[in-house]
Amino acid sequence: MSSSLGRFLEFSIRTPDIIESLSFYKLIGFTEQEIGDVWPHKYAVVGDGLLNIGLHDRTFDAPAVTFVQPDLAKRARSMADHGFDFIFMHLDEDVFNHIALRDRDGHQVTMLEARTFTGNDEFDDDSILGTWFEVSLPVRDAMRSARFWAPVAPNLLRMREEPTTHMRFDVGGAALGLSESIALKAPSLCFVCRDKEALFAAIKRHGLPHEKFPGYEGAFVAVQAPEGTMLYAFDEDFLGDLIEVEESDDLSEFPG
Repeated sequence: MSSSLGRFLEFSIRTPDIIESLSFYKLIGFTEQEIGDVWPHKYAVVGDGLLNIGLHDRTFDAPAVTFVQPDLAKRARSMADHGFDFIFMHLDEDVFNHIALRDRDGHQVTMLEARTFTGNDEFDDDSILGTWFEVSLPVRDAMRSARFWAPVAPNLLRMREEPTTHMRFDVGGAALGLSESIALKAPSLCFVCRDKEALFAAIKRHGLPHEKFPGYEGAFVAVQAPEGTMLYAFDEDFLGDLIEVEESDDLSEFPG
């Protein structure tokens, strides 16, 4: 079932030095995408075939999980009728329509009427960190947070209760995790690494800021981007720790 938020477009990051951030992501194996002229601020996008990261030189509640919803005005009205509150709504015939809201832990969700870049999303060209598998959001109470996400992303993929609760939803074609881990301080990107030796060699060669065994359950290293984004690498067998879930209809209520 597709997300009513639309299709996942990018993980949007605020970058005070967009050239520095762009250079970092290209260095670790991401490819720069061709952007449109929608935004008045400096903007760049990098991708690895699965994940696109939007680098924005402007002030906003970042990071944000950003989606494309072509019928945005209609969808916004429907969500408002079901109790969703918006941070802002730019909906007019003469502007690029986009809206934003926050989940129950304050993480920003942005919805756009159209893509803001072009690029090949079909190739699979892993970065040095490996294959991207999840955007992880730190939450205080995963079940409470799930009551925001379940109505717009009813497909609960996997979950774990020990040592900390972790729930993973399919949100518009992207895997989004809700984690109660105290080690997770901000929305972060997670990768499965199949060549740890090559990763550590690249970290050493490029002098990348990193932390071994950072405390986020299953991660053996965290690499920090110039703007502060944390990128976690996990062993391949980590995914087996999350139990596949078949039904999530007990979370299907809209927020009141």
